[in-house]
Amino acid sequence: MGTIITLAVVALCVGLAVRSMIKDKKQGKSLQCGGDCSRCGGGCH
Repeated sequence: MGTIITLAVVALCVGLAVRSMIKDKKQGKSLQCGGDCSRCGGGCH
């Protein structure tokens, strides 16, 4: 039972991280440089 609960918590954390990354990407933020184009050498658009 403990293994199932642990797996559910880990899956939830991964899901939230992926959701956050997708949300940031849709808002135009780069996953590599955090949206600060002055520091990433122009990789952002």
